[in-house]
Amino acid sequence: MVIFKSQKHVFWQALVLALFIFFFGVLFGYYLESYRANVIENLYFQSEFYLLDAKIQSEIYSFSDIGCQEALQANLNFSNRIYEEFKILDKYEEANKLTSSIILEHKKYDLLRALFWISSMKIKDRCGFAYHDVVYLYDYNEPRLDIKAKQYVFSNTLHQLQQEMGDKMVLIPLAGDNDIASVSYLMSLYNISEEELPVILIDENIKITNVESVEELKRYIN
Repeated sequence: MVIFKSQKHVFWQALVLALFIFFFGVLFGYYLESYRANVIENLYFQSEFYLLDAKIQSEIYSFSDIGCQEALQANLNFSNRIYEEFKILDKYEEANKLTSSIILEHKKYDLLRALFWISSMKIKDRCGFAYHDVVYLYDYNEPRLDIKAKQYVFSNTLHQLQQEMGDKMVLIPLAGDNDIASVSYLMSLYNISEEELPVILIDENIKITNVESVEELKRYIN
């Protein structure tokens, strides 16, 4: 009888411990997801500020006597910032569940990056610069595993290319499947469909759907 009571006591202790671990795990998971969501949201707010600033600067350049060299340097600085933020956001979004609020923030960011792309084209045309616009259009909403693997290769290859090209290129990552009318229209202008994503568009006239090395991309740029 004493042994039975002892076993029953151990059982309840184990049950309480298991419940504590379970609820602690749920609480920790919720905290971690909330933390990641807050990091993503803060990154979007920062990016929104810098991209709006870039848009305003491009408008100033269009009607003022500010030199082309200043416009070029500002454009390159924003391009580098955009890609660095893209890598950070991609890491956090990969680990975090895509909620409706995160998707909405991403749409706002895509709109601003699309504006930056248009501004970059305008500055290049106005000033006659020879740098390359490299737009990386990718599948954002639940891509298949094979698409994820392909985009991993694209992203790493573009990162290496940017390191080698430096100020000779402007790299703009942009989700192509976020149901944004202006982005869809830009894609249609260059004959890019969502089914083809990911796609790399170079200087608005070279469309690349398969790439495995930096050398392959450099053939289209140099």
